[in-house]
Amino acid sequence: MMLSRAKPAVGRGVQHTDKRKKRDRKIPKLEELLSKRDFTGAITLLEFKRHVGEEEEDTNLWIGYCAFHLGDYKRALEEYENATKEENCNSEVWVNLACTYFFLGMYKQAEAAGFKASKSRLQNRLLFHLAHKFNDEKKLMSFHQNLQDVTEDQLSLASIHYMRSHYQEAIDIYKRILLDNREYLALNVYVALCYYKLDYYDVSQEVLAVYLQQIPDSTIALNLKACNHFRLYNGRAAEAELKSLMDNASSSFEFAKELIRHNLVVFRGGEGALQVLPPLVDVIPEARLNLVIYYLRQDDVQEAYNLIKDLEPTTPQEYILKGVVNAALGQEMGSRDHMKIAQQFFQLVGGSASECDTIPGRQCMASCFFLLKQFDDVLIYLNSFKSYFYNDDIFNFNYAQAKAATGNTSEGEEAFLLIQSEKMKNDYIYLSWLARCYIMNKKPRLAWELYLKMETSGESFSLLQLIANDCYKMGQFYYSAKAFDVLERLDPNPEYWEGKRGACVGIFQMIIAGREPKETLQEVLHLLRSTGNTQVEYMIRIMKKWAKENRVPI
Repeated sequence: MMLSRAKPAVGRGVQHTDKRKKRDRKIPKLEELLSKRDFTGAITLLEFKRHVGEEEEDTNLWIGYCAFHLGDYKRALEEYENATKEENCNSEVWVNLACTYFFLGMYKQAEAAGFKASKSRLQNRLLFHLAHKFNDEKKLMSFHQNLQDVTEDQLSLASIHYMRSHYQEAIDIYKRILLDNREYLALNVYVALCYYKLDYYDVSQEVLAVYLQQIPDSTIALNLKACNHFRLYNGRAAEAELKSLMDNASSSFEFAKELIRHNLVVFRGGEGALQVLPPLVDVIPEARLNLVIYYLRQDDVQEAYNLIKDLEPTTPQEYILKGVVNAALGQEMGSRDHMKIAQQFFQLVGGSASECDTIPGRQCMASCFFLLKQFDDVLIYLNSFKSYFYNDDIFNFNYAQAKAATGNTSEGEEAFLLIQSEKMKNDYIYLSWLARCYIMNKKPRLAWELYLKMETSGESFSLLQLIANDCYKMGQFYYSAKAFDVLERLDPNPEYWEGKRGACVGIFQMIIAGREPKETLQEVLHLLRSTGNTQVEYMIRIMKKWAKENRVPI
């Protein structure tokens, strides 16, 4: 939207003394300052004239106009509200006041003031944007129909497309305007923003460079360049761009100061998140999402959920994050309801026409099938973008689980061993799946070593049960017997004795068949003697007899 400019008379039509003429030559004209977009200078001039009693008829409107363009909306609001109280109020005041309310986020007041304004293209654009804010589709289409094929109206339409994630439609409008108006350099920034949102970071950089060649100190453009660097390279490269911006802060830096502080938190991997992000949650839309991500990384799932539970998602990123939070909470609480909500959000994004061919869209479909335990389908999607995530721990974790779940434990083991994160490698899900892969791949000793490295806990007990039972199924009776032995000592459950007894008999049979070293019999006897069951003596007697007959030292 663009504010309507009132056109007050600047001259006075009275005779001046030579002294006055001399002074006029030194003081810049208001029109000169406005043409140079020197709004600070214009306000200074207007306030000076007001102070010395040379105030013009529309001074408050001009101060309001300049304050608005400096981003000082509170000052602009004060001037415009005062103007509405005057007799013979300029008809353009109401629409300018409405625009100021809009930029302050006071949408109800903006709508009320907008309807008091006389009909104009600016009024229609304002009400068009308000209909979008209120999610009123009927009004939105009504004001949409009133838009004309003029630059300002088309720019408003493009901005609505942008806010509705229709980035290609916005690009088409901006490019069409640029074809006839090459001097509208700022449109290159808007096009670059759209390409950034479409994940075309290289293209975004190329378009942005056109603008930065002419306006090298633009805060918004340099910030976007930093964001592209973050996506293309890393946080350090992105922060370097912002550092040069802060070192040579232009007049527009103050306007975007909070945005810069927010992005520095992102570039630094969440450093300072709790100090910077909470006050910005209702100011910068991404602040809430990034604070949710921060809580997830700190394993504070409940806090992440509290922050996002009332958010009505409108963009793919919001749907995805809300799905991730519900999935994490569902796993933590064992809640099928949260898991179902997560699955529905993932399916909604992955199945949408705009996202189905993007990497985030495919990740969503993989996540959806993962929650449904349809691992063959999971692998179809993960394989489609595997080359982009070769060194990504989270991808490898999910890929390894899917491979193992479909019976391909060899590739599952390989993927698990690619993971570098110590936190992830100490997670029970990781340990249990890797142990299962080792056992299925005939490496039971490695599975046993995973258990030995764990501290005694409920998780270590569960891993023992897995090793005991899976090794038994695979005929790896030696490590099955060792695991059942520890289980029996920790919990005198008859089932553990039965498992241990079966495993020991299995080892004995393998020794007889020559598939297990004879020396192992000594350890089998030691394991049996640690049990007080009446069956033990009978088993030991038979084993000793065989050992004596076959000259096996025990």
